[in-house]
This record gives sequence, structure tokens and C-alpha cells, in this order.
Amino acid sequence: MSASPVPLEPDTAADSHGHARPHRRHSWKEHVELALHGRHPRFGRFFELLLLTIIAISSVAMGIETMPDLPMWARSGLAIMDTVFVAVFTLEYVLRIIVAPHWRRYVFSFYGVIDLLSILPFYVGLVLGRGVLDLKLARALRLFRLLRMFKLARYTKATERLIRAWKIVREEVVVFGAASVIVLYVCAMVIYQFENPAQPEAFSSVFAAMWWAAITLTTVGYGDIYPITAMGRIFTVLMLLIALGIIAIPTGLVSSALTSLRGQEEDQAKDAAKENAQGED
Repeated sequence: MSASPVPLEPDTAADSHGHARPHRRHSWKEHVELALHGRHPRFGRFFELLLLTIIAISSVAMGIETMPDLPMWARSGLAIMDTVFVAVFTLEYVLRIIVAPHWRRYVFSFYGVIDLLSILPFYVGLVLGRGVLDLKLARALRLFRLLRMFKLARYTKATERLIRAWKIVREEVVVFGAASVIVLYVCAMVIYQFENPAQPEAFSSVFAAMWWAAITLTTVGYGDIYPITAMGRIFTVLMLLIALGIIAIPTGLVSSALTSLRGQEEDQAKDAAKENAQGED
């Protein structure tokens, strides 16, 4: 992603003697960059709401396209709408590359990849043609259009806060995730020893037993595979108790980090309000 833009300054400001002195005029790139980041004093909010609306309508339109009895006029309208949306997203992508201080950093960033993949299916289909595309490939490309919904994350402060919280606790979560995989494999090994003699088809191997271990540790329990031996059922109860901790610990880590970040933001807001009050005095 490009660096955070500097807010626009007024065209004039008063010097120490009270006389107006001109500021430098901002280039069109700076205006565009601020608008794209939603920080332009005049167009930032409008551009932000426009993109949010387009992304939401585009996501709903993808669901409408799957309706089997959709009339031809509706399909044609959706196709025209999608073309307009792709044009807007393409213009946004090109402008972000142009105004980015380090365009390579943006292109290979998370949002840069999302922006590209969200418009790529349209141009692939345009170049190759629908008749050339294999049905499976066409469906796979259409799935990339779902990535447009990830663009919504760019315009929400809650997402930024969640990303910061993940950076704080990611080491603990990664270690806990690795430990969970080990527990999953060990549980599959144990239940295989208990249930394979009684259910050789359901628990045919340790890897088949891992499916049971996964749905048990996540407390889902589809009921398609379950133990019938006494030892297997006792072991299942123990696994369910372990599963409660496996789910609760990462949730607690992330929520604790979010609470800490929210408190920091509130303290910063209070400090800024105090400074503004002292400045007015």
C-alpha cells in the first residue's frame, strides 16, 4: 500500500504579523491520492461512499445472476452493470498505481492484489471469449469477482483495528494453531485404536479418523461418523472438554488485543481534545 497521504492545507495562511501568505498549490496527484484514501476535504467522503455502494451492488448482482429463471432483459442489464463496475474499478486501480509513491509496493500489497483479481476475470473473458473458456475455468474466474467484497475492508476503521490486533497476537495464535494440529493428529491416532476394530469402514485409517477429530474439536459434530465403543465415547467426552479451550483461547487473545487498541485510541482522542482546548485558551 502507498504511504498515508498528507491532508490538504488551505491555500492561504496567516504569518506572524497577521498577513496572509500563500501555500504551495497541490498537484492533481495529491488531490487524487487523498480522494482515493477518503481524506480529501471536498471529494474524499463522496468517493468513499461511491465505491462502497458499487461494491455492495456488485456483490448482490453476482447472486442475482445465479437465479435460473432470470429473464433475458435482466441478464443483459446485469452484464451492462458489471461492465460499468469493472470500468470504475479499473480506473481506481490505474489511479492508485499512478499516484502511489512506490507503485510496486502497492501492486504487490494485499489490497493491490485484491484490486487486480477483482477485475481480472472480466478481461480474461474479454480476450479469450466465452466460447474458448472451459466451463470450470469460467466458474473459477467468476469466483475471483467475490474478492471485490474484500475491498470493503479498506474503508472501515474496525478492519484496521483488527489487523493491528492480529499483528499483536499473531505469534501466540500461530503457536497455538500448530499445537492444535498436533492435538488433532494425536486424537485421530487414539480414536483409530479404539474404533477401527468395531467400525473398520468408518475409521478405516488415521487420516479418516482425522475428519472425526476435526468436527469434534471444533464442536460441530455432523453425526456422520461417531464412536460406538465405551472407550471411544469416554475419549470423545475428554476431547470435547479440550475443544472448549481450543476455541476460547485464540478468541480471548484477539479480544484482549482489540480492547487494548480501543483503549489506546480513546486515550489518544482525549489527549487530542485536551490539546485543542488548551490551544483555544
